[in-house]
Amino acid sequence: MTPNSSRTALVAAASLVTLTATLSPTLARACACGCGVFSVGAGNLMPDGTNGTLFVEYDFMNQSKNWSSGSSAPADSNADKKIRTEFLTLGGQYRVARDWTVTAEVPAWNRAFTTDTGDGIRTFKHAALGDVRLLATYTGLSRDMSLGLIAGVKLPTGDHAYANFDPDTEISTGSTDVLLGAYKQGALNRNGDVSYFVQGIWDKPVDWRANYRPGEELNVAAGVSWAGWSLASGKVTLAPVVQVISSIRARDHGASGHPADSGYERAVLAPGLELQSGPWRIFADVAVPVYQRVNGNQLTAPVLFKAMLTRSF
Repeated sequence: MTPNSSRTALVAAASLVTLTATLSPTLARACACGCGVFSVGAGNLMPDGTNGTLFVEYDFMNQSKNWSSGSSAPADSNADKKIRTEFLTLGGQYRVARDWTVTAEVPAWNRAFTTDTGDGIRTFKHAALGDVRLLATYTGLSRDMSLGLIAGVKLPTGDHAYANFDPDTEISTGSTDVLLGAYKQGALNRNGDVSYFVQGIWDKPVDWRANYRPGEELNVAAGVSWAGWSLASGKVTLAPVVQVISSIRARDHGASGHPADSGYERAVLAPGLELQSGPWRIFADVAVPVYQRVNGNQLTAPVLFKAMLTRSF
């Protein structure tokens, strides 16, 4: 490793350590489902030198398993029975200057919430616009754009007033959040066909509704990818990816919602595949929790799905 590459690695490590150290011990999540897990890791847009990229992303989460502390819990002790959510996100990334890239993400959610209302078990369904995210990435820390700092905002553009959802189940948190993060990516061997990436994003609410304040959230992903197989006379490549995504979220606050039954720590193992042909790229993975510890009694998802289609230009 050269002196320059050593300094780059140290800066990346310091950035992520600093990001983690700024968090309080009571970190929490920004939405009931822990959807921030989809915002980091493979498939997400880390600048690569292209002028711009358009993308569509589909995520799926079915929270059907009761969990308390570090183990499963009886369903009878939780009035909520199932939260099934589909996420569809449209977005784009554009390189506005040599060292700056901007990203916009516009999500829409389709959620079905099954709960015991006291008059029986009912399922409420609602689809609406989610909270828009606007991000800027600074890539001037390294010439090859392999190291970057991220800053942005999450806006309360989604619906947080649907009458049949709890505040911590609404499609929008109703809060304005600051987003801070960093990423590092590079090759692990001389050939460059095995690479790694590390990415972290901290979500900090700074303005919220009077009766409900979502907590903070930290999501960090680390993974390895292999250049994989060449298909169709080299016009198509198929690359396997293995990553671990860790999430830390604390309790919500306020008179509404269920503060005692919010906040958790979780790590998921997410193997995936990336198919690329020219400017087109398809990525998909399946994430399975390998560790989780929650406050109170919560519904968790035994598996998470993600698929993403991108077009660079």
